[in-house]
Order: sequence, then structure tokens, then C-alpha cells
Amino acid sequence: MANTERMAAAAHLHVALRRKAGRVTDTDWMALNDEYAREIVLVARARAAEDGDAALAGLADRLAALLDAGAAAPAPAVPLVERVAHRLRDA
Repeated sequence: MANTERMAAAAHLHVALRRKAGRVTDTDWMALNDEYAREIVLVARARAAEDGDAALAGLADRLAALLDAGAAAPAPAVPLVERVAHRLRDA
């Protein structure tokens, strides 16, 4: 999953929750922290069910799908600088 996709989904959900529920979220943290993002998805789905808002539910579903896809993806690669530094420490 590209981080830009998750950031975009988080930003859209943030704006929708702010407009429709007066709820302020942390977009950056939502894009980085799975646990926080899943809680925001639950909040958004609850509000969508309460208001009968299919658009808000769709935004929550989009972020949830990206979270699920990210859980199945392999761990991110270690940057080259860190790999070289680790090898130098071991040598």
C-alpha cells in the first residue's frame, strides 16, 4: 500500500468527519498508526449509520480496506543507510 493512498484516504475522512460531525482527527497519525486509524473508522461508521450517510461510510470503508491491505503486505524495507550502518557495526 502506498503511504500516499492512505494519507489521501485519511485526509478525506478527516474533512468529512469535521464537516458532518464536528469531529477533529489527526490525519498524519491516522496515516501512520493502524490502531488509531481503525478507531476513527469505527467512529465514522457509527456516525454514518446514525445519519444514514453512505458517502461517509464509503470513506470509512476505503480507509479500512487500505488498512487491511497493509496488514497483508510485507514489512517495509530497511533503508540502505540503516543496512550499511548495521553491517559496519557488526564488522
